[in-house]
Amino acid sequence: MKGTSKQALGYGVGAVGKDMVYALVSGFILYYYNDILGISGTFTGVMMMAARVFDAFNDPLMGVVVEKTNTPFGKFRPWIVTGTLTNALILYGMFAMPASVTGTAMLVYASVAYVLWGVTYTLMDIPFWSMIPAITSSGKERENLSVIGRTCAAVGYAVPTVLTMLLVVRLGSGEREGFAIFAAAVAVVFVVAELVCVALVREKPAERQKTATVKEMFSALIHNDQAMVVVVGIVVFNASLYLTTQLAVYFFKYDIGNSDLFSLFGTVGGVGQILSMVSLPLLRRRWGGKQILAGALGVTIAGYLALFALSMAGVRAVAPLAATAFVIYIGFGLATVLTTVFLADTVDYGEYKTGSRNESVVFSMQTFVVKLASAVSVLIAGIGIDLIGLDDTAAVQSESTLLGLRLLMVGLPVLGLVFSILYFMKKYRLTEAETARISEALRQKEGSKG
Repeated sequence: MKGTSKQALGYGVGAVGKDMVYALVSGFILYYYNDILGISGTFTGVMMMAARVFDAFNDPLMGVVVEKTNTPFGKFRPWIVTGTLTNALILYGMFAMPASVTGTAMLVYASVAYVLWGVTYTLMDIPFWSMIPAITSSGKERENLSVIGRTCAAVGYAVPTVLTMLLVVRLGSGEREGFAIFAAAVAVVFVVAELVCVALVREKPAERQKTATVKEMFSALIHNDQAMVVVVGIVVFNASLYLTTQLAVYFFKYDIGNSDLFSLFGTVGGVGQILSMVSLPLLRRRWGGKQILAGALGVTIAGYLALFALSMAGVRAVAPLAATAFVIYIGFGLATVLTTVFLADTVDYGEYKTGSRNESVVFSMQTFVVKLASAVSVLIAGIGIDLIGLDDTAAVQSESTLLGLRLLMVGLPVLGLVFSILYFMKKYRLTEAETARISEALRQKEGSKG
């Protein structure tokens, strides 16, 4: 990778901080709003989906804004700092709703806080990931930085997954106050991590050139068919895993009867995810990206089927449940890194096809679709827990409710992953040979200009 080890360190630290925030919101906002505040799951799901409709316009526009930015500090780092500081404040406010806010005011507060959180997260997330194709060349160099970023992001994502349910019941006078304290701690770590990132990562000086218009940028994005393929794939397989994460809190609390085991599930899964990410360079020596992706999602499907079989058999032992988490997250870890590499490669493809190179516009789609995947999972989970009749005031749930919970948490994700495999294998065309050909063509084009 070009640049110093300090840049790699800074990028990794930034990834840890930002995904701690994302994990807390995407994994626990439904539980916090529904189980702690008493807001219906259906309202939460519909509200979050409405916010994503807004993001469909807001996120690409933010990509355009980043592309037009030209400051002495670069075009990415100023937005990372701005987004981080505002998002940290809103994160705390979202999980620290005053007890005096009730009824309709509670619904308004929850909705506004969530929308503002999404907007400010976009401010820093788009420029963060947009730096990958801007500071690397295609191939091994880009893949290495993607592995660093995604592996460290997995570490950050694992921290709230492991600690949230363990700590919120032990901090303050109850879960509600515990969430507020924990969110404050995550916000502080987030700010420090991103400041370290912008201090260590140095952007390459950008050549002054004519800035594309908004119309030209959207046109380039719409005509980048391979970017759209990756976008659809990210939505489906992320939504599949997020659905499990959303409902696993309920599964361990009401089906297993021990919410602390959710932390163990997340810990073991996180280890599997990280190990799979760092193993990608070794796997790439033998297989192509599409083949690894299909195999990874296949492994995750096998883990899901094992988890469903164990739950239906009434197995409550820690070891087999933890083993399924390890298998599920192995595949998810590989798929996450690969889709980031694929998306970065579509930047070169877009420039080759249209003559316009817009890293931030393309990567704004990743920010949007990851949030969209989370919203889809909350929509399905929120409506689902209402439909299956889950009652958080009951000591014991009915058998039909528990079966519905298992089908939502495991059955639907399997269908989503099967679709992802078939879709990528048929639609994604940027093989290693093709990306090498495109990179060489772009180099020759640039050389001819000189």
